[in-house]
Amino acid sequence: MKKLFYVLTLVITGHLTHAQKIKVLADGIHSSFRGLSVVDNNTLWVSGSNGMVGKSIDGGKNWKWIIIKGFEKTDFRDIEAFDKKTAVIMGIAEPAFILRTNDGGETWKTVFENKTQGMFLDAMEFWNDQSGIVIGDPINNRFYIGRTFDGGKTWRNIPEKYKPVADSGEACFASSGTNIRKLNKSEAVFVTGGLSSHIFIRDKKITIPILQGKETTGANSIAVKNHKTFIVVGGDFADKDDTTKNCAITHDGGMTWTSPKNPPAGYRSCIEYLSKNRWVTCGLNGVDISVNNGDTWRSISKIGFHVCRKAKKGKAVFLAGNNGRIGKLIDE
Repeated sequence: MKKLFYVLTLVITGHLTHAQKIKVLADGIHSSFRGLSVVDNNTLWVSGSNGMVGKSIDGGKNWKWIIIKGFEKTDFRDIEAFDKKTAVIMGIAEPAFILRTNDGGETWKTVFENKTQGMFLDAMEFWNDQSGIVIGDPINNRFYIGRTFDGGKTWRNIPEKYKPVADSGEACFASSGTNIRKLNKSEAVFVTGGLSSHIFIRDKKITIPILQGKETTGANSIAVKNHKTFIVVGGDFADKDDTTKNCAITHDGGMTWTSPKNPPAGYRSCIEYLSKNRWVTCGLNGVDISVNNGDTWRSISKIGFHVCRKAKKGKAVFLAGNNGRIGKLIDE
């Protein structure tokens, strides 16, 4: 009887893990979306190239598309939404901008502008609706970091001496707005790539066993389950099907790392923790699911996406990518 129960459990579990698919909700919009923020199961915002922002308040069935006047050539690669009215978007470079709306996107206020040569913003992260952080590529060998304590209304640089030091040829990838994540209620961690790839935890700089050594390689995204368990994904964005060292897992806060027995199906630009032992990751050639904390991954779609995010208040999981593509993870 025990053996029969075990076999039935395996069959049922196997069936459940094969029940996910990606449903495409929108496509053909003239923008590459890398910014995605899911407030709840119904409210989500996207941002991308050509000054484009999109908002849905019915779970992606209908969309309001906005091209922000005066920013038609800006690439907004990250967005943080707090509700259906309030959001902050990040324009990467030349110059770097952060804009904020409190009327659902009807009007936008420039709350940050930096014309410094070499300034390139990569990602934002918020602990709550007031406290946030933005990270940028190194200037004078130190990563740029700015902070806000009023919901993105104002931003200030952290002192130069506290900015983390970068190796030569090391930078961050603005691929999905997820190379920096909150670790606990007051701290954040971030990952880097390029000629070398590290994770920065508090005052520690730890080498990640992920593909590195070229400008196109390294860590692109990190997701945090708790203060001990993180998963980092990346690879080589110039070789989307290469699975070499594209995922690294730690269960002791970055002290030691392991690689999956069965890795994601190629370069991956984003990873998101879902619940229990479930994670999702996406890249240029598809989407993968893990139900055992990243030890093995299973491809569920060959449709490419840049970013995948779970609702902050809810269980819905959405994705966004090239050509205005937006998808949703469906459990059948």
